Amino acid sequence: MDVTDQIAIVTGGGRGIGRAIAHVLASNGADVVVADINEGDAQTVCGEINEHGGRSIAVSVDVTDSESTENLAAQTLGEFGRIDILVNNAGTIGSPGWEGRDRPNDDDWDHIHNVNVHGIARVTDAVVEHMKSRRYGKIVNIASVAGRTGTRTNFAYGASKAAAINLTRCYAADLAPHSIHVNCVCPGLVWTKMWERIASRRIGQGIDDEMTTRESFDQFVASNTPLGREQTPEEIANAVVFLASDAASGITGQALNVDGGYAMN
Repeated sequence: MDVTDQIAIVTGGGRGIGRAIAHVLASNGADVVVADINEGDAQTVCGEINEHGGRSIAVSVDVTDSESTENLAAQTLGEFGRIDILVNNAGTIGSPGWEGRDRPNDDDWDHIHNVNVHGIARVTDAVVEHMKSRRYGKIVNIASVAGRTGTRTNFAYGASKAAAINLTRCYAADLAPHSIHVNCVCPGLVWTKMWERIASRRIGQGIDDEMTTRESFDQFVASNTPLGREQTPEEIANAVVFLASDAASGITGQALNVDGGYAMN
């Protein structure tokens, strides 16, 4: 999974899966732009990478704002001169207060799709003309197994991730003539702040009554994953870096599950 001297952008890179992706890209030779709506989180990850001999910069980005995503591309080009890899990892599970609602409201639907679907399009569109001019680029979107299966707990999130998978295929078909590869990774059950929110909602709905959030998560993993264990952010990151490397030069338009057998499709 050699990405030596490649320039990579990771949105949502300040924590969780995004942080792991930034680290694994850097450890495999890439220079990394850690982009996050929380610039402090991005700077922390950059400090970790640079302390271990990597090269990275932090950029504040709001993927719901086109001016912000254009600025991300401009800052990357200004610092590094090119963009080889884009990882669209920024995502959300709901608007503020989501955990307390039985069903997603209009704000949830709008906010989730603005980040999880339109956010991918905004950042991709900000970098793609540069990639076309070089006839080279690797784009990896982070979807979810929630986009592969029906869920009882968040319709809006699952629908947005299904849309992200289809958007990946649309971009792959459109950009293949320009030698740009577009794929996505569908994480399974990874203990992150996002899953902590999901577990909190399950407890609030009485699904996992009298459990801690971590116990609720562990119960869900044990009941739904054939391998019987959670996935780690590093396992997701390894799949991303493979798809971003020239080892995956024959692959585009694909959705790769890293889910312990949860979806099997």
